[in-house]
Amino acid sequence: MHIELLYFDGCPNWHVAHHRLGEALTATGQHDIDVTLRTVKTDEEAQALWFPGSPTIRIDGRDPFPAAAQTYGLTCRVYSTPDGLAGSPTVDQLVQALAAAT
Repeated sequence: MHIELLYFDGCPNWHVAHHRLGEALTATGQHDIDVTLRTVKTDEEAQALWFPGSPTIRIDGRDPFPAAAQTYGLTCRVYSTPDGLAGSPTVDQLVQALAAAT
């Protein structure tokens, strides 16, 4: 399994997403999987990568949290969670995404 965390430097939420992803990997017994961190630096790069905002998590190249209407660029991303909108998926949502990918 290949996991990428895409972000831009000004994003305050990618650290939270990275931490939660680590917790989810541990919870699913996959703590030995490395997460590739990828900084997106320009709008052009965001367009080329189909980057809907920061943070974006891809598991084997697939976004487990696709938005209905995708726009691409250096923006903060918002996730729908059980507690409302947030800047990162919850650990439970990440556990479910990892389980679905295996």
